[in-house]
Amino acid sequence: MNSPQAQSSRSSSAEARAGAKLVRKHSKARWLAAVVVVAALAWVSFDLYGPRSTSLRRFNADEVARLETAMWRSYYDQQRLRLFNQLAELLRTQYRLPFLRSNRVAYQAARAAFVFKQGHSRADYEKALPNLISFYSAVRRVSDVPFDVDRAARLELEWWIVHRERARHAPGELERALAELPAEVYRVPSDRLVEHARLRAEAMIIRDTKAEAGGVTEADWARIDELLRASWQSLLRAVNSGTVRGA
Repeated sequence: MNSPQAQSSRSSSAEARAGAKLVRKHSKARWLAAVVVVAALAWVSFDLYGPRSTSLRRFNADEVARLETAMWRSYYDQQRLRLFNQLAELLRTQYRLPFLRSNRVAYQAARAAFVFKQGHSRADYEKALPNLISFYSAVRRVSDVPFDVDRAARLELEWWIVHRERARHAPGELERALAELPAEVYRVPSDRLVEHARLRAEAMIIRDTKAEAGGVTEADWARIDELLRASWQSLLRAVNSGTVRGA
């Protein structure tokens, strides 16, 4: 028969082993958690800041047109979250930005759009410029085309202004403004982009005139989508043929 002292010794030894096992288990859990955290931080850092290069001339024109039509609808319906998601999808699928980066860049573009939307004068509109510069800076970092970030941002803002104030501008000014932006981004002569700009301007004018007349119907949106498809197909052809301008 075991003495009380022996039983107590065995009990203490068992408790010590159980305690040591529990400590090892907790230590392993902490180590695994640390590994997961480090891996997650590495992924986030690479997603947001890692080197990446893509060709801006490789895009699906029909998909860009579909998303642009959808973004116009979101913008005019003041659906900010929907516009943000559509912009992020465009950046991921057509310009191959990674997930987190596409969302960060989409935020800059969506923010610029709604800052501009709330404006009433050029001074108001220019408040969108910092977000546009951030947007084009991010695109330039992954682009294989050495475009001028500041100029691209200002050209983007300029066609927004011409579009909104087109009644104050001479005929053809909207088309010219719409051609100058991709001419800079893709480094091609703007006269090669006349058809792209004309079709895109026509789609905008249909949207505007129908909205002013009482509302844009689904048939109108279908026609707008058709024009935008033709416009982006024209751009795709134009930027993938002939001579590209130097930096």
